[in-house]
Amino acid sequence: MVWLFSRETTDLETGPVIRLFKIYYPIRTLILVVGEIVIVGVSFLLGTMLRYREDSYLVLNFEYGYYKIIAVTALVVLLAHWFDLYNPASFDDKGELYFRLLLIPGLLSLGLAVAAVAFHGFMLGNSSFLLGLTILTLALLAWRSAYSWLARQPYLRERVYILGTGDRAQRLIDGLQARSELGVDVVGWTGEIDGVLTRDRVASHLRQVSEDQSVHRVIVAMQDRRDAMPMGELLQLRLQGAVHIEEATSWLEKISGKIEVEQLYPSWIIFAKGFRFSESFRLVRRLVNLTAGLIGLVLAAPLLPFIVIAVMTDSPGPALYRQKRVGRGGKTFYCYKFRTMRQDAEADIGPTWADDDDPRITRIGRFLRLTRLDEIPQLWCVLKGDMAFVGPRPERPEFVEWLTREIPYYGVRHLVRPGITGWAQIQYKYGNTVQDAKEKLQYDLFYIKNASIGLDVFIMFQTIKIVLLHRGAR
Repeated sequence: MVWLFSRETTDLETGPVIRLFKIYYPIRTLILVVGEIVIVGVSFLLGTMLRYREDSYLVLNFEYGYYKIIAVTALVVLLAHWFDLYNPASFDDKGELYFRLLLIPGLLSLGLAVAAVAFHGFMLGNSSFLLGLTILTLALLAWRSAYSWLARQPYLRERVYILGTGDRAQRLIDGLQARSELGVDVVGWTGEIDGVLTRDRVASHLRQVSEDQSVHRVIVAMQDRRDAMPMGELLQLRLQGAVHIEEATSWLEKISGKIEVEQLYPSWIIFAKGFRFSESFRLVRRLVNLTAGLIGLVLAAPLLPFIVIAVMTDSPGPALYRQKRVGRGGKTFYCYKFRTMRQDAEADIGPTWADDDDPRITRIGRFLRLTRLDEIPQLWCVLKGDMAFVGPRPERPEFVEWLTREIPYYGVRHLVRPGITGWAQIQYKYGNTVQDAKEKLQYDLFYIKNASIGLDVFIMFQTIKIVLLHRGAR
């Protein structure tokens, strides 16, 4: 059975993060979204009941009123997501936040007006949707103000101690402080200790901060644990039951959406949840890819002649090109794309990554890359089984051999089929350096560890948003 909903069974259940569709979400963000869904639905329900009064039962139950309200509620949440109203980065600028918030009722009113003309039976009638919009506008503003106030209350925040020093501990601190939506306050860390770190000094500092600040969680990020790890104190805190003890690798994964390869031990991969795929999951995923590939080719068919003519007119040479790539299990296959560079692009320099402003890219090619229309032929690779819709970006054999020597765990990305889009593609820019390849591998490892149908759907949805709105990673 393929699970689309899962929740961690560790101590994290009482923490600030929950896992849905194999993705880690701050509980506060989920509360915001769920609260907004309830507010939207109740606003239109109230509008209907106030307009129809005793007849509202008939309208809601026999004229598909509930289904219409659910459809409008889904549209509002979709608009809020597309306007980044659930992105914590937009919470600080209150003016911009409320401006985007007010755009939703405006656009929704236009959409309902179009729906009323195109589908006469869609509207509930008697101006009930109009009244619902009025209630919704006031309710959204009130809810956002209340949520902003609640999120700042100290009794709703978690106090964390970082046990460790060095770059890894600092990255963890920076990540927690940057993610304000987690509701986590770093109240102390081992780096505050002056002088030589000994086990007794670390233990004393941990005890003092835990008592003074009423620490809820200790995250262990020590690079060398042989001499300075206060095992006795950690055991005592753990057995008391009031403090959760966790390892930094898992927390860095949760707050960054990637698995860092620095100081990553094989034992962590061996004992970590994930990195395995049942036969039922592979079968369902393959059926989904076949269906989506066929639908994609049918929808793209009207565009194909125009793209072919545009490519061949813009520069001499064939419209399609094929190139060897490395797929699942390290096997090579031919990947097909519409040509976006001049035909002799690698005649003199050999295999090389393309730069953002690469002069080899043609005018039509630049447009095709921007809109990702150049990747339509890869749907054939999906149907053949060489690729999937979602997965790590397929790389050329020449680069794979080189990167495998330079980057630890690079070969792990070949556990799954490469994809047209993927977690790394929506989280990180197009890369053309070894460091970029390392960053993208860390996102690929996260995807492989947490692979699910739900995560694939989320990635495809995000890809559509990025392509249409030209926002986010490419």
